[in-house]
Amino acid sequence: MGRPLSPPLVAALAESQRLGMLGDRPVEQVVEHAAAFVDALAGVEGTVVDLGSGGGVPGLVIADARPDLHVVLVDRRVSRTDHLRRLVGRLGFAGRVEVRRLDAAALPPAIADAVVARGFGPPPATLRAATPLLRPCGLVVVSEPPPDEQDDARWPPALLAELDLVAVEHDDRRVVIFRRVDQSP
Repeated sequence: MGRPLSPPLVAALAESQRLGMLGDRPVEQVVEHAAAFVDALAGVEGTVVDLGSGGGVPGLVIADARPDLHVVLVDRRVSRTDHLRRLVGRLGFAGRVEVRRLDAAALPPAIADAVVARGFGPPPATLRAATPLLRPCGLVVVSEPPPDEQDDARWPPALLAELDLVAVEHDDRRVVIFRRVDQSP
């Protein structure tokens, strides 16, 4: 990511953690892991949808690092979206970060230049939820388990072909990146 951590962002995510929305890893490590999403979005412009935003990672980290993007935080739980709305206001992200309480399937199609997911669900469910949201050539960026827990069968080629996705080569094993094949939504 190459930027120092924003103290207000770290404080906001620490609050998410206290509420049980981020797990027990130190917040600085959570933010550092989210840097892989920021790096994966280097060439993206426009709108990024964060599926299952929970306590705000990676969506709020992306919004902090990339003020040029419109970020949509999506979660179906009222307690989480209420919390996210408070954090968006406190962090000064209003107007460029939107919080939506709904199931990902209820989002309109082709609204995103990229979709990100950290712990959203099993790989096929994550891709099936993300792909309809993508504009042509859009990216899906998904968190990966540690290398010793990764499995080549996680992303079946037949599923990628069915969803018109191709893997994007990159060096950071913390995330996997797929690009939607250029065609109309």
